[in-house]
Amino acid sequence: MKLDPITRANRPERRQVLMQEEDAAALINNGDVIIVGGFGTVNHPMPIIRALVRRNLKQLTVIGAATAGLEIDLLIGAGCVRKVIAPYIGAELHAPIGHCFRRAAEAGDIEVYETTEYLLYSQLEAAARGLGFMSWRGGVGTSIPELNPDYVPFNDPINGEPYLAVPALHADWAILHVGQADVFGNGQHGGARFGDRLLSRAAERVMLTAERIVPNSEIRKNPWATSVAYGDVVVEAPYGAHPFASHGFYVEDEDAIAEYVAASVSYRKGDMTAWNGYLQQRVRGPANHAAYLSTLRPDGLAALVNAVHA
Repeated sequence: MKLDPITRANRPERRQVLMQEEDAAALINNGDVIIVGGFGTVNHPMPIIRALVRRNLKQLTVIGAATAGLEIDLLIGAGCVRKVIAPYIGAELHAPIGHCFRRAAEAGDIEVYETTEYLLYSQLEAAARGLGFMSWRGGVGTSIPELNPDYVPFNDPINGEPYLAVPALHADWAILHVGQADVFGNGQHGGARFGDRLLSRAAERVMLTAERIVPNSEIRKNPWATSVAYGDVVVEAPYGAHPFASHGFYVEDEDAIAEYVAASVSYRKGDMTAWNGYLQQRVRGPANHAAYLSTLRPDGLAALVNAVHA
């Protein structure tokens, strides 16, 4: 079949993809494979995470970043997750390991995919490039291939050196948080992008939460800053990473993170009353992100912003 070149005359119209968080979350189904962006305590798409919990989704496979945070821990504690693919889930000094993740893994309630940071990103890179696998030297000579049979040792056909064949890792959705985006799905991070660009390329579709929506002309002023182009969904969400930080906008809310950690410790110890109380107050109770923000002190949010400028 002959394909006509795309010209200004026949170029398809741009499509606006701005929608509300509940409509966006409704696009994700039970059993889907999702990638959640961000890193540690920064840039997590929390309005969508909470919306997925409110929808009571089940059997999700969740792929995290190299240092996945407590947003995945929350999904696990809410009973949404069947399988976790991430080298780490926690919040470092706040929670060296996610308490919900720890309990669920120890109890066998979730499947844990044994991997490392470099192996994970090699798998995502393979998916982004449309390859069946990537070769990677990290993990050679270790017990990782025994723990995870997806990683297959082989000798390269040129020099005979040992490698691991690392299979492509695809997802239905990548859910990322950016500093700003336009209505056409072009997103720009406000600071470090970590692995979000690669995560977006490994997924079939991309969903963005953005601190602010700006005109396309603003995006085009600095196209090099566009870290995720042509997302399929954009949700406007000021303070959308709270209680975590959003680079260029606000720092972590340490008190709110501590509140979550205390509740998750109760979950780990089997105190479901305290855990369910947290879910009701901060996740399931508020109808949407705006309602969630209304449960927080405005002066507390302002202090997080002022800390960036200081």
